[in-house]
Amino acid sequence: MTIRMSTRSTESGGGAALEAWLLETGVWTESHLCAWLDSRQGWPASLQEASTYALTGGGKRLRPALVRLFCELGGGTEDLAVRPAVAVELVHTYSLVHDDLPCMDDDDLRRGRPTCHKVYGEAMAVLVGDTLLTEAFGLLAEQGTEAAEMVRVMAQGSGASGMVGGQVMDMTLVGSEATADEVRAVHRAKTAALIGAACELGALAAGAGEGRRGIARSFGIALGLGFQAIDDVLDVVGDAGTLGKTPGKDEALDRATSVATLGLEGAREEARRRAEEARSEARSLGCEPGDLLFAVIDRLLTREY
Repeated sequence: MTIRMSTRSTESGGGAALEAWLLETGVWTESHLCAWLDSRQGWPASLQEASTYALTGGGKRLRPALVRLFCELGGGTEDLAVRPAVAVELVHTYSLVHDDLPCMDDDDLRRGRPTCHKVYGEAMAVLVGDTLLTEAFGLLAEQGTEAAEMVRVMAQGSGASGMVGGQVMDMTLVGSEATADEVRAVHRAKTAALIGAACELGALAAGAGEGRRGIARSFGIALGLGFQAIDDVLDVVGDAGTLGKTPGKDEALDRATSVATLGLEGAREEARRRAEEARSEARSLGCEPGDLLFAVIDRLLTREY
């Protein structure tokens, strides 16, 4: 099933249709996150409170949206997407909570609010991250016949060969010394791997075979690389009110980014190139301009947060 839009432009009817879908998917995601939190029993009250703070602080909810979209593209019902969508957002939020810690990125602002450790302390923030990561795999284990494969996909996207490994690589690079290829390798693991996993989890939820799952994963990786390139641009040209986090830190800390190695216009061109790769993968799935998947790619290039 291909989700059609009325026009091909993200600036006219198509853009309005996309924004409506993103808003509706955000509400869908929030409702299932809150339902999941309400279903947790026996947690220490302080852990429940801090986890709720971290998890319900807003955000783009891009990864659960991609799980839902790829499940629907594969002909699956949205009910099949609920567990993997919530699970991938748990993993993403855990990564943000840990990244903000003083021993990592040392940030005071996330999603427009004080970071978890600024409100609840560093030790509790570590435990919140531990909880969300662990619970995500427990949630996937309830998916039925696809559970084991979903656990494997999530582990690959979030573990040493994915997000965590990318974070380690990022810690070893210096912006003024890094090459563009080194930065791409970091972004592929640190950001794109989990976005690729989200797309593959959605396809898997719909019962897709390995071929379609592989295309979904490749789409997500291309999208993730473009997403991160734009993120690097926004760290330079954005403001805290719009971004919901502290801008300018990459340059101040001499971090290895697309902007540091390619310049502002080079980073934008990198995003455009990755977007075209994502469009190619979308065509392989039978989508075309005017479909929601193409609008998602276009939205990536125009986002301001």
